Amino acid sequence: MPTFQQFRMPDAGEGLTEADIVTWLVAPGDTVEVNQPIVEIETAKSLVELPCPFDGVVKELLAREGDTVEVGEPILEVDVDPDGEAPAESSAPSGADAAAEATDAPVQAAPASAPVADAGPLSDAGGDSDAGGESGAVLVGYGVKAGSAERRPRREEAIEPVGGEQDLDEYPVLAKPPVRKLARDLGVDLTTVTPSGPGGLVTREDVEQHVKAYSAQTLATYPSDDQPWLETGTPQGDGRTTRVPVKSVRKRTAEAMVQSAFTAPHVTEFHTVDVTETMNLVAKLKQDKDFADVRVTPLLIVAKALLLAVRRHPEVNASWDDATQEIVYKHYVNLGIAASTPRGLVVPNIKDAHRLPLHALAVELQHLTAEARAGTVSPAQMSDGTITITNVGALGIDTGTPILNPGEAAILAFGAVRQMPWVHEGEIQPRWVTQLALSFDHRLVDGELGARVLYDVGRVMNDPAQGLVWA
Repeated sequence: MPTFQQFRMPDAGEGLTEADIVTWLVAPGDTVEVNQPIVEIETAKSLVELPCPFDGVVKELLAREGDTVEVGEPILEVDVDPDGEAPAESSAPSGADAAAEATDAPVQAAPASAPVADAGPLSDAGGDSDAGGESGAVLVGYGVKAGSAERRPRREEAIEPVGGEQDLDEYPVLAKPPVRKLARDLGVDLTTVTPSGPGGLVTREDVEQHVKAYSAQTLATYPSDDQPWLETGTPQGDGRTTRVPVKSVRKRTAEAMVQSAFTAPHVTEFHTVDVTETMNLVAKLKQDKDFADVRVTPLLIVAKALLLAVRRHPEVNASWDDATQEIVYKHYVNLGIAASTPRGLVVPNIKDAHRLPLHALAVELQHLTAEARAGTVSPAQMSDGTITITNVGALGIDTGTPILNPGEAAILAFGAVRQMPWVHEGEIQPRWVTQLALSFDHRLVDGELGARVLYDVGRVMNDPAQGLVWA
């Protein structure tokens, strides 16, 4: 007799409460093994592949791609005893399902009185067994729970109205299975489509016309603008606006920035620096065979300069513990690098960056930025940062007033490096110039300390040889 186990959405790290299903790596009927990647999820911090805690055959995917699932909710059901004899009642499709699979006849949604599947109580186990007892292999950190779960209703019992919840008085939507699939793929709610087929049947043409009519319109003044919201947004009315759910990385970033802006008193100081010698050093390192395996940019020198400044002024490497009313001084530097991604701003950090020589720092910096943009940074890589750099100059911006990463005392903005007329050795010459801005928590860092840190960063940028003295 088949034995089914449900895999519930785990906490992917740091007490997260939900995650989005991005891509299923398996399908019903696939054979799976313990620790085989089965689904890619997006948390508030990164993309994560979840391994399967069971050996068996996939029975059902309980969440669709794009769904937001709470931690603890079941997302996958696996038959862990596929060689057992299946019950007679489930040996073949029943009723409307069999007819729909055999023909292209339209399938009518179940009446509102049909029972809805009950997921049962949440547990810490990777899944529940219909046969009771304890589950087999589980993910590290997730326990098992004895006992049996209620039988999941058969498919015909759990059919939901198309397009989500419907009013009890509404008629169900009529559409053939291929049309329903097309609507799902295009993100169209069939209840919003005007049917033109016989007896109120929604046709493929109806869905395509609906998409065309409600697609977002290009702004007349910016016809070449990218429109990243088209994939996840819902056009409104005549297409003049599009609404996109705030979730995952962007949601977490917004919450963190609001919390930081309204809990830490920000102060920003600015410093304009001649960085011609830094640019000369970057050019030399690009030709150095020891740095041939990494991409050398001025950001590398800024990172090293900030680490040296923190070494000279360790009080800036701290955090404010509001619960205990204590200042926590940290004797290590986890250097955060703010990275803009299609999913929002993320700030992974280089662990123990203060211990790294210049080449090792360049390697870590390159790996971290690449992983951030690819969305593969782990939650651990974005936790416990101590001080951050944001490279606004990469976008051609001169400077800014950055908001602190929560739990940190300072953040350095590195502006664009431009060639400008500059007084050098008593003469006006074209020199490479940049602007640095340091925002800091005034509860932890007073104006003098902030100025000393910013000045020291600028001093190394102006004369990289100074770094050898301080190192």
